[in-house]
Amino acid sequence: MSEPVVRVEVTGRVGVLTLNRPHQLNALNDALMDALGEALLRLDADDAIGAIVITGDERAFAAGADIAEMTHWSYMDVYRSDFITRNWETIRRVRKPVIAAVAGHAMGGGCELALACDIVIAADNARFALPEVRLAMLPGAGGTQRLPRAIGKAKAMDMCLSARVLDAGEADRYGLVSRVVPLDALRGAALALAATIAGYSLPALMAIKECVNRAYEGALSEGIGFERRQLHARFASEDAHEGMNAFIEKRKPAFGHH
Repeated sequence: MSEPVVRVEVTGRVGVLTLNRPHQLNALNDALMDALGEALLRLDADDAIGAIVITGDERAFAAGADIAEMTHWSYMDVYRSDFITRNWETIRRVRKPVIAAVAGHAMGGGCELALACDIVIAADNARFALPEVRLAMLPGAGGTQRLPRAIGKAKAMDMCLSARVLDAGEADRYGLVSRVVPLDALRGAALALAATIAGYSLPALMAIKECVNRAYEGALSEGIGFERRQLHARFASEDAHEGMNAFIEKRKPAFGHH
């Protein structure tokens, strides 16, 4: 039997999804993105999972979209198949925290997939770029929209228009990634962070993620109002009362994720 294009593991309350097309540097084709979307939704629906990690291998998180698959497509092919929107955007439906653990190449669609995650941990050998302009194309999986929000217009224009490659240190300074760790520590760091996050109350995590995304995508006044309602809603949560009582009683909270 052939290897799955996305390997799924569960460690405690953490789901780990490993992109698995090593001979293609994890190039993102329809089969892989279908499998990734299905796995993300399955873990999102699993009450035993509190956080999700997406990773690749030491050489590549994902080297971009699979160009060989796309060469002969026409406008009507991509329009009728709802290219990108149909399966790449599944990650937007995931309500639990998603961490990208990036080593090696995160190019084109690989960079865009990382940008779509909530937290990006980079190994010190990671490289990020949106080189689509070299093919007379453009970043079409959210790159032209998420990158300026992450690093600002000037730097995003530089990357998109010149195909500039950022090393891990530059990506960290620009704000594209959350932190940089040695390559041999990447998996451990990602799993440790995910386990810490998954140990908190899941309803609180989901509310925080939703609030931050409102800030990322909308106006300040709308985001403040949404945040306030989410804060008020915490007082209807058993976990919030458990957390406050545990703080007062100087003990570790026992969250039931309610």
